[in-house]
Amino acid sequence: MEALGEQMGRMLRPGDLVVLTGALGAGKTTLTRGIGRGLGVRGPVQSPTFVIARTHPSLGDGPPLVHVDAYRLGSAAELDDLDIDVDSAVVVVEWGRAMVDGLRERWWEVELEQEWGGTGVDSACGTSGPAAAELDAAAPRLVTITRHEAAAATR
Repeated sequence: MEALGEQMGRMLRPGDLVVLTGALGAGKTTLTRGIGRGLGVRGPVQSPTFVIARTHPSLGDGPPLVHVDAYRLGSAAELDDLDIDVDSAVVVVEWGRAMVDGLRERWWEVELEQEWGGTGVDSACGTSGPAAAELDAAAPRLVTITRHEAAAATR
């Protein structure tokens, strides 16, 4: 996930909005960490769950990365209230599906799905703890990238 994110980060430009969708543990923050590395921003890139949004300035002349976790937000209005400078930054929003319409006319949605648990056995068979978590973290992901347009932009 980090390598994919790094490749994406090298292609993203100021004003780009990326929405990450996927279950807990699917790799949203790991992908964002890679995007940050590809953009060349100051890190570490960590989940902004408790602060809602973090800005990572560029270490060079590129755009900053604004990393948002919309999980605890109740509406698109609350996301808008964060007053994010979406024109000059690359904005990545975790859990942002159905909340970003209106922020930009166009955006990318990246949907992440774990294809399988990785361990081959469940905790009832005695496989749990750090070793099982490590296997789950390495499990393959199905990644679907879709380009979206706001309804007003298609008229």
